[in-house]
Amino acid sequence: MSDTTTAATTADGLRARALKLDAADPLAGRRELFALDDGVYLDGNSLGALPAHVPARVQDVLARQWGELRIRSWDESGWWTAPERIGDRIAPLVGAAAGQIVVGDSTSVNVFKAVVAAARLAGEGRDEILVDATTFPTDGYIAASAARLTGHRIVPVAPADVPAALGPRTAAVLLNHVDYRSGRLHDLPGLTAAVRAAGAVAVWDLCHSAGALPVGLDEHGVDLAVGCTYKYLNGGPGSPAYLYVAERHQAAFDSPLPGWNSHADPFGMTPDYAPADGSVRGRVGTPDIVSMLTLEAALDVWDGVSVEAVRAKSLALTDFFLECVEAYVPAGRVTPVTPAAHAERGSQVALRCDDAEPVMRRLIERGVVGDLRRPDVLRFGFTPLYVGYADAERAARVLAEVVAGTEPGRAAD
Repeated sequence: MSDTTTAATTADGLRARALKLDAADPLAGRRELFALDDGVYLDGNSLGALPAHVPARVQDVLARQWGELRIRSWDESGWWTAPERIGDRIAPLVGAAAGQIVVGDSTSVNVFKAVVAAARLAGEGRDEILVDATTFPTDGYIAASAARLTGHRIVPVAPADVPAALGPRTAAVLLNHVDYRSGRLHDLPGLTAAVRAAGAVAVWDLCHSAGALPVGLDEHGVDLAVGCTYKYLNGGPGSPAYLYVAERHQAAFDSPLPGWNSHADPFGMTPDYAPADGSVRGRVGTPDIVSMLTLEAALDVWDGVSVEAVRAKSLALTDFFLECVEAYVPAGRVTPVTPAAHAERGSQVALRCDDAEPVMRRLIERGVVGDLRRPDVLRFGFTPLYVGYADAERAARVLAEVVAGTEPGRAAD
């Protein structure tokens, strides 16, 4: 049997498996809830797809709630309570009980609130803030600023080395649940336990895990957490982030941004600040209502969906994609960066590729949308609510054609 015949047989087998897996997928029907074309969208780990019903809901916010009711909507349309109400809708997706999450501001602003508050919670004699050395750059920038303002010292450390780096001077530890480059899933339960045993405060960034896998904030004793909503939660570009403050810390949570919205009597307009009770302490100023209510509408796609089912499909999808890449892509052209072990994998696959930038450009031209991190990492995000197995097979097949220079209608280099 020739190599060409063998390759064709392999491709036929993988395509048939993909169709069979999609037919048996209990989440397959969720794809119809999103506004998608016939391409393969594997960039939901950067910007989630638009839920199809959202534009009509936003039109109601603009035309009726703002256009007709105007100022009355703060009460009659529930604008004032939206940050806590929407926080309670996000809570089950990250394993938190109600009353611990408030929505508003950007991830960066919430990281600042959380790190400063964590340093204050830790108390006297603790002057070090450990920061994930592989973190998304902004987290590091914000943590460094927070350290300067509070008189602490930043200690960059790889997540795996956190237990050994902890000590009596450690005030707080800021970690990413999933590494944004590689897709590596870090040990939230184990690292949180180590941080708390050392008397420090654990702060987690959930941007690349919320909506993709179980987090278990309450179960694992996380102190503070932040996350964005425009990736796996599909809240839209620039949609507001959220802040989790464990109930046991709320009475002592000392925000560095004590705005009027977090005041115990916001309309009293008193010169002295008195913090509100509960998660409301995480608020600052007037919330971005249009974006906030866009997010609230987008969260409807999660009704009736368990995060455990999403995680099961995510692992199966990424396994299948890696299998297809190994079968299709010429040896040596790409190297998986994302760990093979399920316990160490988020919901994306990162592949090292020497010519990543032109390769991703050609993939997008061919209808397979991922992204890259310079200089040499291709990233493919798998959002189980709308990505299927046929998408994974097609993406790997097109990738193979691009890197081998055998694309239809394109001469080999």
